[in-house]
Amino acid sequence: MTDKKTNNQSSADQSQSAASTKAETTASTKPQSDKAATAKNTDKADQTAKAAPAQPAEKKSGNKTGVIAIALVIALGAGLYYHGHQQTLEQNGKMAALQQEISRLQSSLQEAQQATKSQVSAIEQRTEVSLDQQGKSITGLQMALAEIKGRRPNDWLLAEADYLVKMAGRKLWLEHDTVSATVLLESADHRIAELNDPSLTPIRKAMHSDITALKAVARIDRDGLVMRLTSLQQQVAALPLANAVLPESIEAEEKTEVSGSVDDWKQNLMTSLKNFSNHFVTYRKRDGNVVPLLSPKQDFYLQENVKSKLETAIKAVYREQGELYTASLTMAKEWAEAYYNTEDPAVQSFIATLNKLAKETVEASYPSQLKSQPLINDAISERLRQQVKPISTEETPA
Repeated sequence: MTDKKTNNQSSADQSQSAASTKAETTASTKPQSDKAATAKNTDKADQTAKAAPAQPAEKKSGNKTGVIAIALVIALGAGLYYHGHQQTLEQNGKMAALQQEISRLQSSLQEAQQATKSQVSAIEQRTEVSLDQQGKSITGLQMALAEIKGRRPNDWLLAEADYLVKMAGRKLWLEHDTVSATVLLESADHRIAELNDPSLTPIRKAMHSDITALKAVARIDRDGLVMRLTSLQQQVAALPLANAVLPESIEAEEKTEVSGSVDDWKQNLMTSLKNFSNHFVTYRKRDGNVVPLLSPKQDFYLQENVKSKLETAIKAVYREQGELYTASLTMAKEWAEAYYNTEDPAVQSFIATLNKLAKETVEASYPSQLKSQPLINDAISERLRQQVKPISTEETPA
């Protein structure tokens, strides 16, 4: 708006200056016109007597000249105003274009600033990570240097004892092998005893406590149990099946005999006919469990089922699942008693072995941790920590 006002004022000033110049030109030309007018008046005075009717024509020509002059002034003013208005519009367009260019440059500058800030932050993060990694590397190098520098002649015995204790823990918790774990702990105790260091006495006490706890754990002969169960699996195919057994008849057979008297010939005849007819159809009432005969296909399935139960018991031994172990052997024994000939010595031995194995214990309670392991780790770390010194950062004087 201010630009438009200034442009309008400039156009008005231009129009005023043009009008003043026109007035000056008219003022400068006025004496000449006065002279011409006096000359004309003298001429007219001379000619009045001669041609009086020519005055109206001269008045008309003077009026036309004035009208033309006024029209020219108006046209000149309109032209000047139009020219000033066009210049104002052109200047306004240039100002708008400049304003848009300034806005674009400002947005570009903001984007460049944001990109620069993001790059600076990324560089700072990378620098922090690099410094952190360098600090860790320096600490590791210090630890290694201290380990080499402060190594004693017999420190390898302590490191070996630590390795043996860790191996004992793996044997105990991964394999549940208490025997091997006990042997490893005893070897570790022997290594520490060779150091003859009184500061390691608490470690030896904890190690003896671990050895006592491991010896108190019930030892399970898993290999022996598995071998006996495998032997039973191999015997299943040779066990004789039970034959079909019918229970005794609960009705006593009535036996009638022919008398030796001739007078009883009618009774004897009826008795003979009855005995003869009984051989054609016999009906007896029996009560009790009937053991049916098994087909070859059923016999095969029975053997596989018994073997499967024994295999489940073998897996339960390694996994220390006591309930599954007992249930599998009990089911195998019930099938053997129901479908095999229990009067056969092989079947009797098979069932007796199952009963004996079912009473075996396959579960044990193990220590949750070894008391000596954290103590020996702390001892090794303490010996290394004594040799490690942090890097001192000295400030340079300004």
